[in-house]
Amino acid sequence: MLSYRHSFHAGNHADVLKHTVLTLCINYLKEKEKPFLYLDTHSGAGRYLLQSEYAEKTEEYLAGIGRIWLQDHCPELLMPYLSVLQYYNRTEKLKYYPGSPLIAKQMLREQDKLNLTELHSTDYPLLRQEFIKDKRAKVLKEDGFHQLKSKLPPESRRGIILIDPSYEIKDDYQNLPKALLEGYKRFATGSYLIWYPVINRSQTQRMINQITNSGIRNILQIELAIKPDNNQKGMTASGMIVINPPWKLQQQMATILPWLREKLDPSNIGHGLIEQLVAE
Repeated sequence: MLSYRHSFHAGNHADVLKHTVLTLCINYLKEKEKPFLYLDTHSGAGRYLLQSEYAEKTEEYLAGIGRIWLQDHCPELLMPYLSVLQYYNRTEKLKYYPGSPLIAKQMLREQDKLNLTELHSTDYPLLRQEFIKDKRAKVLKEDGFHQLKSKLPPESRRGIILIDPSYEIKDDYQNLPKALLEGYKRFATGSYLIWYPVINRSQTQRMINQITNSGIRNILQIELAIKPDNNQKGMTASGMIVINPPWKLQQQMATILPWLREKLDPSNIGHGLIEQLVAE
């Protein structure tokens, strides 16, 4: 049931989009001194070796972060993301790709907290080891969807909640909107970042429709496709549903997304999308 390993996909085009949005949202919350919670429902191993057997089997990172790493003229808004990558790669050679937990670990301040969950029996010990000396972090081997009910609202009443299951388990498409609504009822002012893949467009759209019809307000959609939708195996696009986005995120992504498309979709056969699905 839990056979998915992000090691095969680390640093791909979907990670680039997801972590660009994540770093911009973290930086926004850091503009105020008050602490906040970073809650990651499906944390993975935390760190991925790009020369591993898994990564080299698919080489997805070469068409993702590999096309952006060491570019001479990157948009300034990408620097928070790229700076974290530089922290974990002290030479020009891209050796490690940090997952969302390690990005948050590097960016969060002493007063902020991290709540990380992972169920995979191999990835959980790796994740726990990454944070063993970090007093800000709780690393749990628990169902990430349940955290939206048990860990919200945070004491600080400020937070970023990243929800990015593998969607390998088809129930994720149904369970995510339900769990999201449970969390939103408890913490309506939090920023929720929901990552989604486009493998079967109708299946993904049904989930998005459930979210937009749930009564939740202020929903922004950001999507990057590297191919047109098709019936073949594989992910053609990915996106982020952002609930309560920072007020400047939409304009920031309007600046960044065309540049990302140019680098990640050099054949110009995909698309970029930024749309306010539900108003404030």
